[in-house]
Amino acid sequence: MAKIKHYLTEEQLEYFKAKLLNWKAELIRENGSIVAKLNDSKQEADVIESASNLAGQAFELRTKDRARKLIYKIDKAISRIDDGSYGYCEEYGVPIGFARLNARPIATLCIEAQEVHEKMENDFCDDV
Repeated sequence: MAKIKHYLTEEQLEYFKAKLLNWKAELIRENGSIVAKLNDSKQEADVIESASNLAGQAFELRTKDRARKLIYKIDKAISRIDDGSYGYCEEYGVPIGFARLNARPIATLCIEAQEVHEKMENDFCDDV
C-alpha cells in the first residue's frame, strides 16, 4: 500500500519538529530555574513579606504547571509528525495550514473547528 502524500513537505515537517524540540528545551530550562528559585526561597519573619513570597511561589508553580502541560502537547505534536498525522485537523481531517502551525505548532484544529470549539466554550461558560 502506497503512503499518502502529506501536504507539508519533508523540509517543513523537519522545520516544525526542530521548532517543537527547541520550544521544549526552552521550557525545560525555564522549569529548572523555577525549581531552583523555589528551593532557594526562605521563610521571612515579616508576615507581609512572607505573604508576598508565597504569592510569588504560587505564581511560579502555576508557570511550572503550564510548562508541564505545554511539554505534553509538544510531545504529542512530535508523535503526530512521526506518525504522519501532524498538520491535519482532528475534527474535520483537513489541513490546518502552514501559517497556523507556524504560529501555534501544537495546534490540532483548523481555524474553523477552533472557532466552533471556542463558541461552544463561551456558550456553556457560567457567568458567575
